[in-house]
Amino acid sequence: MKAIGFERHLPVDHPEAFRAFDLPFPEPGPHDLRVAVEAVSVNPVDTKVRAPKAVDPDAAENRVTASPKVLGFDAVGVVDAVGDAVSRFRPGDRVFYAGDIGRAGSNAEYQLVDEALVGHAPRSIEAAGAAALPLTALTAWETLFDRLGLSPEGADAGTPVLLIGGAGGVGSVAIQLARAAGLKVIATASRAESRQWCRDLGADEVVDHFGDLPAQLAERGIHEVPAIACFNDLDRHYPAMAALVAPQGRLASIVGNKAPLPFQELRDKSVGFFWEYMFTRPRFDTPDKHRQGEILDRVATMIDEGRLRSTRTQTLGAINVDNLRAAHRLLEGGRMIGKLTLAGFDGA
Repeated sequence: MKAIGFERHLPVDHPEAFRAFDLPFPEPGPHDLRVAVEAVSVNPVDTKVRAPKAVDPDAAENRVTASPKVLGFDAVGVVDAVGDAVSRFRPGDRVFYAGDIGRAGSNAEYQLVDEALVGHAPRSIEAAGAAALPLTALTAWETLFDRLGLSPEGADAGTPVLLIGGAGGVGSVAIQLARAAGLKVIATASRAESRQWCRDLGADEVVDHFGDLPAQLAERGIHEVPAIACFNDLDRHYPAMAALVAPQGRLASIVGNKAPLPFQELRDKSVGFFWEYMFTRPRFDTPDKHRQGEILDRVATMIDEGRLRSTRTQTLGAINVDNLRAAHRLLEGGRMIGKLTLAGFDGA
């Protein structure tokens, strides 16, 4: 089986940062699907896992423990074989998923994935468009509805939600999910094209996250927000989040902090702060990990009904060394709108 991976954590332009490998053909465990991969997306988590751990390329910290390391946490493909305990899928089913960060990823001809984490792929869009969705849709859904406690069924219609970093991969889906749930969507974006992208996805208000967020919202008659999600640079935006969150409101972040966060103001307001990490359920094998498959099935239905759209903005070509390198380079530039995908495996 052909796969693309690495044996050392290296800068994106290092010649060995991406290499083609011949790996053993994977055999599914009892609950596994073996999927013939058709298309993948590349996410910031890929670049973070690949990035150097030490300045010296040959340092022990830069060597992967299980060689090679195959990345890829978004995929669409066709089920090729199933384990003997699988009940939801059969060979020939087209599926999509983000998978498990602790297992070999989707930058390969075939991948094993636990059926609990898998959804039936949307029927109305091509593989490259569907590949843009799993990781970001799961992260956005869990942030809005599991962490912030909002209702996906419309019970909180009209409630304001502030999405910091609305034009990125997760923000682009979160805007649409929040809109579909009837929420009042306030998104942030810093450039003219990213602000327009947010509006096109359904944001009611768009403000500049490099500006004074409380002042910009006050100009629009908004002085507090009960639910705020941070998808970009928590250290920069935390002070504005703490100032804007309503008493007894909730904050959630998908990005970590570098400096300590002062929680005094949150305590005084009885505010809840929640982390969202999409890989928590698979990593800890939680009893509710099947929720990820259920969420993806629901997202696929919303796509097919026209209530959500793919956030793919670029397809770079086939899944190969050069295109994966280009994808990582684009993501590390920090100016992506939406998602980028690759389709078809050539392994070169």
